[in-house]
Amino acid sequence: MKALQPYLIAVVFTAAGLAHFRFLEAYEAIVPAWLPAHRELVIASGAFEILGALGFALRATRLAAGWGLIALLFAVFPANIEMAVDARHFASLAPPWALYARLPLQFVLMWWIYAAMNGRRSS
Repeated sequence: MKALQPYLIAVVFTAAGLAHFRFLEAYEAIVPAWLPAHRELVIASGAFEILGALGFALRATRLAAGWGLIALLFAVFPANIEMAVDARHFASLAPPWALYARLPLQFVLMWWIYAAMNGRRSS
């Protein structure tokens, strides 16, 4: 299972990145109002998720891609806070409990990436 971790992470982040393009307007709605260029930020974060996923699947670029994905998870954290704080506004996307569950999930994902990029057992 340990050997599959980088590929599982790559699949998860590829799917997440593609979702940014498939559900662009929904993702735009969760960008905090204080940030500019909502559409551009959603497109950029989706593209970086896909690029990070591809880089993570390759041993030669895994370390750099891993740090990039961890940084990206930190960067999008304000959007997750925005969703949790205004859960009723985003009820069409997910139930309120799921919006709150996303907050600690970000840190679980960071740990999973860190463990996989350093060859540690993460299961």
